[in-house]
Amino acid sequence: MNGIINIYKEKNFTSHDVVAKLRGILKIRKIGHTGTLDPDAVGVLPICINRATKVCDMLTDKDKVYETVMLLGVTTDTQDTSGEILLEKEVTANEEEVKAVINTFVGEYAQIPPMYSALKVNGKKLYELAREGIEIERKARNVTIYSIEILEVSLPRIRMRVHCSKGTYIRTLCHDIGIKLNCGACMEELKRTKVSIFDIKDAYTLAEVETIMKDGKIEEIIMPIDKIFCEYKKLSILEQYDKLVYNGNKFKENCIEEKYTFSQSEQCRVYDSKGEFVGVYEYVEKYKEFKPVKIFMI
Repeated sequence: MNGIINIYKEKNFTSHDVVAKLRGILKIRKIGHTGTLDPDAVGVLPICINRATKVCDMLTDKDKVYETVMLLGVTTDTQDTSGEILLEKEVTANEEEVKAVINTFVGEYAQIPPMYSALKVNGKKLYELAREGIEIERKARNVTIYSIEILEVSLPRIRMRVHCSKGTYIRTLCHDIGIKLNCGACMEELKRTKVSIFDIKDAYTLAEVETIMKDGKIEEIIMPIDKIFCEYKKLSILEQYDKLVYNGNKFKENCIEEKYTFSQSEQCRVYDSKGEFVGVYEYVEKYKEFKPVKIFMI
């Protein structure tokens, strides 16, 4: 049982809760998730099983899409409505002014991670420090907002869809929009609708996974590891060179069947002569060879 299950994380579950429950359902110890969702948030949480746990960090780096409700006029310590209200202020901006400010956040911007987050500083998570009443200085990190689609405006609430890069905090985006509007804002709802190729319409709840497992059909919902690299070129190793990739070694261009042109650092998915997925490799132009990035066969 190796691959990824597209889980719909329900409200009041932590990402850790989902992993723990799946261990019990699937009777497997080696399970990992691909990016924390807050307990109040819902949506797509890809779960990696056995060999697929090696892909967790690669999926965490992928773009994500969220639907969120932003509440204007309220500032909280957690930047969402679960926190303590710090300030309430009248919203004087009209709908067009709000939309104009929201659109200024499309592109790259420097975002300061919230104190209530799972980021670690000196081995301790920020939210643990925040619960002790300790606030420390955080460095701004560049994130990219690829697009913001405003779905509904009913002031002081705005529902929007955000396509963003890794490391983006939607709570903080709402907070920053509120600052620019001079009224404050926080996040009221959050739903993650897409992570890489994993879409919410194809996600399964824990209860559904449990039923599928009891019916003996669990393999039907486990996505093969190589599918998440489908945009990469596929390389097939010639039989006499199989042992090279089985041992995670580099290989030259003459070791593969295909005749492609490669660019420096271009990544590709590599299969042995029998068609079994081995892993992801990267091209090194200087030596005309491929070096391993992540091997999933061993």
